[in-house]
Amino acid sequence: MSEFDKVQTAVEFLRHRSGLRPRIAVVLGSGLGAFADQIANRQVVPYPEIPHFPRSTVQGHSGNLVLGEVGKVPVAVMQGRVHYYEGYSMQEVTFPTKVLARLGIRRLIFTNAAGGINKRFKPGRLMIIEDHLNLQSTNPLLGPNEDRFGLRFFDMSEAYDPRMRKVASAAARKLTLSVHRGIYAGLTGPSYETPAEIRMLRTLGADAVGMSTVPEVIVANHMGVKCLGISCITNMAAGVIKQKVNHEEVMLMGERVKGDFIRLLRAIIPRLEELDSQDQ
Repeated sequence: MSEFDKVQTAVEFLRHRSGLRPRIAVVLGSGLGAFADQIANRQVVPYPEIPHFPRSTVQGHSGNLVLGEVGKVPVAVMQGRVHYYEGYSMQEVTFPTKVLARLGIRRLIFTNAAGGINKRFKPGRLMIIEDHLNLQSTNPLLGPNEDRFGLRFFDMSEAYDPRMRKVASAAARKLTLSVHRGIYAGLTGPSYETPAEIRMLRTLGADAVGMSTVPEVIVANHMGVKCLGISCITNMAAGVIKQKVNHEEVMLMGERVKGDFIRLLRAIIPRLEELDSQDQ
């Protein structure tokens, strides 16, 4: 079975499972899954039930697709993702993104936990991603192009949609949330970076570093889906401060900031629905 057919099988399963037809989706990163519990009229579909869907294996990634409403806006929320470092191929990592796009999603909010490289950043703050560095040594679109997904060659000059970023910034100001803005560097992991690597990344212009998001954003752009990226700065990266990095710290910081994170997403989503209506 071709990848396209596998994607369509998953799409048809979800359409049969729920009558909801969302056009906005959210992918929740490490420690940020609490937002899915705030959704009204929730329909929870565990990943193992969705045909060909990869399963999350990392702590802090519950592994559910949650369909429901934020306010009156229908949404699809991925409560956890899979990563390249888990041993999945890039095609498997980005399979959920393809399913969401074929399901009719036109705007995708990608979230993640990230280490702060910019010395002005503070743990516990959110960062609106302005652009990214793909340092994962590969691209999810290597190989034959599936024209039904998108063009062979496509523009990435606005990988993170400017209007969506503007909406996020305005929502943060209205909520009096202090947010950072910056460049996200995507590495493979699973080891955290060395101090020398962090100095290299700072020289390259990165403000934060993580192990996800970049391949998904590439595929979303390939399929014509507009993207917003939000990082939770859970810790300062190696060498920025004299403190070792560990996953428990990432999880704890995600728990601490979940209130601000949920408030921001709840403020952003209705505005994105307005943008979507303007584009039709």
